[in-house]
Amino acid sequence: MSAGATGVGSLPGGDAREAAKTATGSFEDFPYLPELPARGPGSDMIGRSIGLLVDMYGHVEPSGWRISDRPGRDTRRARSWLGEDLDALEEFTQGYTGKLKVQAVGPWTLAAALELHGGEAMLQDAGACRDLAGSLAEGLREHLADVRRRIPGADVVLQLDEPSLTAVLLGRVRSASGYRTYRAVDRQVVEGALRDLFAVHDGEVIVHSCAPEVPFGLLRRAGATGVSFDFSLLTEREDDAVGEAVEGGTKLFAGVVAGTDGPLSDPGGSVMGVRKLWRRLGLAPGTLAESVVVTPSCGLAGASPAYARAVQAHCARAARSLADNPE
Repeated sequence: MSAGATGVGSLPGGDAREAAKTATGSFEDFPYLPELPARGPGSDMIGRSIGLLVDMYGHVEPSGWRISDRPGRDTRRARSWLGEDLDALEEFTQGYTGKLKVQAVGPWTLAAALELHGGEAMLQDAGACRDLAGSLAEGLREHLADVRRRIPGADVVLQLDEPSLTAVLLGRVRSASGYRTYRAVDRQVVEGALRDLFAVHDGEVIVHSCAPEVPFGLLRRAGATGVSFDFSLLTEREDDAVGEAVEGGTKLFAGVVAGTDGPLSDPGGSVMGVRKLWRRLGLAPGTLAESVVVTPSCGLAGASPAYARAVQAHCARAARSLADNPE
């Protein structure tokens, strides 16, 4: 049985019902809750996740999101849009049973993006990072309970977006001035915070990053059940880490199709690289379909609506090709 295909998170446009219809229609076995950043601040991935925080608030400055002492218009707007998106998803998943994915930004990308009162990233303050991770855990617990109430037949999969994770680990996140970078965060601290956050959900937890050098080993040790990544950025240097992850039961959410408009090859061609990887790792072709979920390489917010629909249908067909012809 193939694990199939799903989306990453964002879609173009601003119509919640249209987005929910696309996300549930393209992936009948693995729909997801769409994000629509084109609506403005609060519907972007950082703003949406700030809207989930408990007893912690944010507002928009010209430089980005900054911590606030009380909930203002921007936080309220983020919560209101999430509610609208959930209403639309609920409408299109009446009676649905099966996997359903929801996305939120992970604690380290959030800490790199969210500014303290003085304008520096939360990342530079270890205590602030701990508070942020705790607030996010509480918020996610409430959010997941809400999703399960609305769609009782759903087997909810939680995706945490961590595109800045590698930069946090390697000390590459730039300071407010842009002239220096914040000190690298200790790997044990990063792994511990992720492990605590993953524990809020008793189902599958996957981590998405469309940046190079995804830390497969660290994510697996922290307890991620899957890793979502841009397949085109994978290098042979990562073969061992990927092989160990797969053998340890980690699912690969392989982003094999570009997230912005371009020509689409045949679906079988899109997953050729995945078959080659399997051969290189010496893994049994029969395990491919249960270990790999096909996705676009990143969110589709920058795509045209027509391409976004086409690319999702393409991913579903590519997943079938992988299941039918693993070799």
